[in-house]
Amino acid sequence: MAATQEEPAMRIVCVAGARPNYMKIKPVMDALERRGAEVLLVHTGQHYDEAMNGVFFRDLGIRPPDRFLGVGSGTHAEQTGRVMAAFEPLLAELRPDAVVVVGDINSTLACALVTAKAGPLLAHVEAGLRSRDWTMPEEVNRVVTDRVSDYLLAPSADAADHLRAEGYREDQIHVVGNVMIDTLLANLERARRGDALRQLGLTAGEYGLVTLHRPANVDDPEMLAGLLKALGEVAGRCPLVLPVHPRAAGRLADLGVPGGLRLIPPAGYLDFIALQDSARIVLTDSGGVQEETTALGVPCVTLRDNTERPVTVEQGTNVLAGRDPEQIVATVHAVLDDPPAPRRPDLWDGRAGERIAEVLLDRDGAAGRPRPTDLPRRGR
Repeated sequence: MAATQEEPAMRIVCVAGARPNYMKIKPVMDALERRGAEVLLVHTGQHYDEAMNGVFFRDLGIRPPDRFLGVGSGTHAEQTGRVMAAFEPLLAELRPDAVVVVGDINSTLACALVTAKAGPLLAHVEAGLRSRDWTMPEEVNRVVTDRVSDYLLAPSADAADHLRAEGYREDQIHVVGNVMIDTLLANLERARRGDALRQLGLTAGEYGLVTLHRPANVDDPEMLAGLLKALGEVAGRCPLVLPVHPRAAGRLADLGVPGGLRLIPPAGYLDFIALQDSARIVLTDSGGVQEETTALGVPCVTLRDNTERPVTVEQGTNVLAGRDPEQIVATVHAVLDDPPAPRRPDLWDGRAGERIAEVLLDRDGAAGRPRPTDLPRRGR
């Protein structure tokens, strides 16, 4: 609802820090601004190079951030601490009604903790995702961020079920759909009109796309060597292209890549969507790619032992292969022989941002709202 003359516009800070955040925050910002909110974009600078940052802002049409914290890289503790130290005085200056954090990166956790202690209402987009793998830093970030959030904005019914099982109140949980799919659907035709395939000499349906960036996959030379062995066997049947994530570039160079696996530079958002859309199969360890391939109806094989997005397996085109090289090869052959039918989960319809804005701009719902550790009210 738009602000009236008697009622000032709600001020909402939206936080982004790394590539996975940009596609998620854009539809939320757009929907809030269409409804009259004052939206301030804070970029923490967790990703700061051109390939992982600037090109995505341009592709998505995101306006320059109102504030840039410039925290850079570092260990988890260093990065999280620097974001907290930079965000705390900014929040005191801006005095927003609410703060929106997205996803599961260190910036998400850091800004959530600062907000919880400072007092504004906190909304977590993609709440309730669980891999059940406590060795993943992202899992820790998700769980802690959910615990201190007032609004738990879940992308699917299974995520909401996780939150209920963990004891969250019903008034906190809102199933809103998937903001990643908002951005995907808004930009799909633009991506298809581009010339990414032509520039790379690729033909639609005649290649597979690979992404690798998870520390568990690329930081251990033995594990990465096993994955490369599997990819080499797959490439004997279906040539593969791999946009090189900065995390993996040096290690891939040290190990060498098998024939049939072609390394290409990191792709911008539109080019990467085009590469996914035209691929015969996608092999990935990325949660976002699992979602995007499901929305596109493209077969996906996930190179992980678990996924925080099981809905992409149960209601999408994703198959969980694990990280054993023989199992990966067998799974890929099975998928190529009998691709899963395209399916798209409920509410992955391009309107998640609108549903989020409706929740956040409900002044009656915000007034006197119970805080995260309040007990359920009687009669609820």
